[in-house]
Order: sequence, then C-alpha cells, then structure tokens
Amino acid sequence: MTQDFIDDMTERFKIGKKIHKKYVYQIILAVKKLVYDEPTMVEMEIPEGTQLTVCGDTHGQYFDLMELFRLNGTPNDKHYYLFNGDFVDRGSWSTEIALLLYAYKWLRPKAFFLNRGNHETDDMNRVYGFEGECKAKYNERIFKLFSESFSALPLATLIGTKYLVLHGGLFSDDKVTLDDIRKLDRHAQRQPGQAGLMMEMLWTDPQDEPGRGPSKRGVGMQFGPDVTKKFCENNGLEAVIRSHEVRMDGYEVQHDGRCITDTATPPRTGERTSTSAPTTS
Repeated sequence: MTQDFIDDMTERFKIGKKIHKKYVYQIILAVKKLVYDEPTMVEMEIPEGTQLTVCGDTHGQYFDLMELFRLNGTPNDKHYYLFNGDFVDRGSWSTEIALLLYAYKWLRPKAFFLNRGNHETDDMNRVYGFEGECKAKYNERIFKLFSESFSALPLATLIGTKYLVLHGGLFSDDKVTLDDIRKLDRHAQRQPGQAGLMMEMLWTDPQDEPGRGPSKRGVGMQFGPDVTKKFCENNGLEAVIRSHEVRMDGYEVQHDGRCITDTATPPRTGERTSTSAPTTS
C-alpha cells in the first residue's frame, strides 16, 4: 500500500467511481491479518511530539470524513488516528469508508488503529444497509470478507495506561478489570451475542443517574457516574473514551470528566461536519 494509491482511491470515491475488485480483496485480506494478530485490547504509547485523534462513528458519511481529514490533517507518522467503531451502516458510502480506513491501516499499521463497533456485526449490517450496499457495489464474497475482518478487529485500545477507548461502554459487573479485557478471546466468538463482555463493550451507554439501568436500545445496559468512577479507580485510569451515540458538538464530557463520548460525524444529513476530540502527547 502507498499514499499515492490512497490519494487516487480517495479522488475516485469522491466522483462515485469504484476501485477494481482485485484491490478490494487485497486490502481486506491484508488488514484482516493485521488486526487478527493484534491483541483484544491494543496498548498504545504515543511518542513525544506525536498527536493522536480519536474518531467515533463515521457511519458511511464519506464526505464528512473527507472534511475531518481536511481540517485535522491526514494520518501520518506524527499524527496517529484511532477510529472507534461504527465505520459502516446508515450512510450510503460505507464501503468507501471501510476501504479507506483499511487502506490507511495497511499503510501505517503502527500509527492507525481500529476498534470494533456494534455496527461491525452481521445482524446490524443486514438491517442498516452495509450488506446490501457492499453486494450492490461489489459482490457477496467481498461482503463476507468484510464480515470476517470485522470479527477480527480489536475491541479496545489503552492509550498510555490512562485512557481506555472502546465503542460502547462499561460493564454490568464492578469486578471487571483491564486484565479481563486482555484475556478475552474475541476470535472464539465472531458475533457479540446478547450477553457477556464483548456485547457490553460494544453496546452499553452512560447515564446521569448513579448505578445501572436498562438500555433504551433493548441490548446492553446503562451505567452511572459511580460505576465509571469505580472502574477508573480500580484500573488506574483517568477516563474512558467511547462513541456509540451522536453528540451535536462532536463530543461530550460526562461523569465528572471520566467518561468522554466522541463522535466523528454529525447526525446523518451528509451536509455538516463536526470534528472529533484529539488526545495529544
């Protein structure tokens, strides 16, 4: 993979063109192997003088992603990126976004990171559009390859021992630790199911009230500021960074600064862009 290839692909996508299927296969297969070999919780150190930008749900909004890169800079060795799941579904350019993110992962595997979201799953892709879009633009085999690669993605990233980034949120059990996440064999369970650590990492949401409550989604649960405080204290964390919900300003800080919700793109109008929140070192 080269930057020239990515630049050419980016411009082709802007005018509604595709890349040849042989390149699509190569990109997906290469990235599937890269992410499969990464741990369930990637542990990242940011070199001095390097910036990291964490981006939440892009949901097939290709031109909003282009605007984010224009405003914030494209990935390079001094500007790391972490995309925190939900690359696809809902928007009409999900295939293009997935290919672009994968191409950058292949080009810069130590400076470009991907977490799995609840929309990198078969059930959600079937209902919310990515499966149909991918089959229409390419074919069923390419969709199946994407599905296999999604199930290989890491579930969390630990930044400098102090910030845990995962798509959904925290857990129904106060005893869950970072070691439990490290030990989770995500390859033994391709889809998150209705219970367990993987499901909670992809699906839960914060609430203002203390304790835990039922989820408005019908899957997972909601967790209060006391839950976040205890988890951070038990695991030596400053904060949990998550996505999974739209925030009009691009991000929201909750739970006394310990829970940060980050969204890369605005509500799905395709017309306006909000920037994600950078973490710098």
